[in-house]
Amino acid sequence: MEMIYKKFVNETITEDGRLEKISYNVPDNFNFAFDIVDEWARVQPDRKAMVWVGNDETERIFTFSDISRLSNKVANMLVSRGVKKGDKVMLVLRRHYEFWLAVIALHKIGAVAIPATDQLKQKDFEYRFSAAGVTGIICTTDGEVLQEAELALKTYGDMKLKMTRYGGFEGWEDFSRYEEYSDVFERPQGEEGTVKDDLMLMYFTSGTTAYPKIAAHDYTYAIAHYTTARWWHNVDPDGIHFTVSDTGWGKAAWGKLYGQWTLGACIFTFDFDKFDQHRILKMIEKYRITTFCAPPTIYRFMIKADLSHYDLSSLKYITTAGEALNSEVFNQMKKATGLSLMEGFGQTETTLTVANLIGTTPKPGSMGLPNPQYDVVLLDSDGNPIPRGEVGEICIDLKNGKPLGLFAGYYRGEEQTAEAFRGGVYHTGDMAWQDEDGYFWYVGRTDDLIKSSGYRIGPFEIESVLMQHPAVLECAVTGAPDEIRGQVVKATIVLTKGYSPSDELKKEIQEFVKNATAPYKYPRIIDFVTELPKTISGKIKRTELRKKDYNN
Repeated sequence: MEMIYKKFVNETITEDGRLEKISYNVPDNFNFAFDIVDEWARVQPDRKAMVWVGNDETERIFTFSDISRLSNKVANMLVSRGVKKGDKVMLVLRRHYEFWLAVIALHKIGAVAIPATDQLKQKDFEYRFSAAGVTGIICTTDGEVLQEAELALKTYGDMKLKMTRYGGFEGWEDFSRYEEYSDVFERPQGEEGTVKDDLMLMYFTSGTTAYPKIAAHDYTYAIAHYTTARWWHNVDPDGIHFTVSDTGWGKAAWGKLYGQWTLGACIFTFDFDKFDQHRILKMIEKYRITTFCAPPTIYRFMIKADLSHYDLSSLKYITTAGEALNSEVFNQMKKATGLSLMEGFGQTETTLTVANLIGTTPKPGSMGLPNPQYDVVLLDSDGNPIPRGEVGEICIDLKNGKPLGLFAGYYRGEEQTAEAFRGGVYHTGDMAWQDEDGYFWYVGRTDDLIKSSGYRIGPFEIESVLMQHPAVLECAVTGAPDEIRGQVVKATIVLTKGYSPSDELKKEIQEFVKNATAPYKYPRIIDFVTELPKTISGKIKRTELRKKDYNN
């Protein structure tokens, strides 16, 4: 079978099957839509690209020929509505299959796709429309998000294209009319064609400390996800891969699009309205999913569902990222499936940066080893390398130029970009330490570090321990001011059902942490709450918790 991606990828693989080096041959006019999707459609038109299952469990199967042909129809429709190269088009399409048709169509036109979550409110839309210079929006009609977008549009006058998934909404065009258009779309040439340095995709970051920044990626970003799919997800080109993610988040680009389709693999998409671990497990069983990726939270829910009730024998590889992975989740998944959870790390601004790649032996709780695609270093606050065992900032060295997969910069954010790329490296803002075997262990964000009595304490490890206590549903660890120690560790905790706040429970949790990690890390202050402040993407706003302590 012809593997079309091989002409773009150079790999050095060790005798025991590990990735040692990787580089890419990317032509100046590389475009994922034409050079990967359309090429698969030419070489193997009947090859499955996506199995899509709706919330009502209706099913649609798309081949690469289908994706190529239908994205051409969408491209022709959008061009007829005035969409052109460089236009910024927001996609609020949840897990609807129309997202894939729209994003591939925008790549073909040369317009910039801006995926967004359906959890946005009026103020969120107002900021995003203005910050990115959005000129078009294609929006789901589910929930209240369309109404929130409408409210924002009352004060925003630059929107030229407004489409909904289906018709029947005044002032909005019907996206589904793409079927009326030609399925032939010639690759634009000359100035209308794309080059690899053109902007292709933009994501708004989470914005835990300020307004969200706009991470802008060029056309090389798509092929750079080859390592994500091939060497972390271990995607089988003849299998079916399932990443649990809404298309509004960068994780969808990681697990539901670029790397998987580069390999010619089929992706599975379950367009559910509300997460239900039982339904997810049934989908894995019914559709014989071979590789699966989800955040640790979802694995925790799955374990509670009693995995022995499901046939998970089709699974060949499982991966996770996004938050602390505690040993109990690792062990329970290993017991139920025989598979080791392979953890990974990256950002909206990057592709997979550190991970337990194929051939490595995972250490539960460790992010793994650097992806050979990047020159990953740990630096102190002065930009100097640190010895193993000490905490430093995860950075990407740029001495050999910007590696494929690293973002082009923050759109309309020159100062933010300069700050992120200062000193000849890209600063992730994430802290970690490296053990004697070279494995990375996550500590927290640079501004989340707690400095207590001379100790530098990261919240991530303590939160991971707290999450193992049966009373803890959610938690956030921050530093609270203390006259003697400078700061002390504080844990803000949401309790599981069946537990009530009490001094006895506080002492029990404190002893639990003392017994599981270095005693100086235990939370001297515990605050029980009913919910934690979060960003739209679900990340905890530790800054709000800190403000309360420092303003009291």
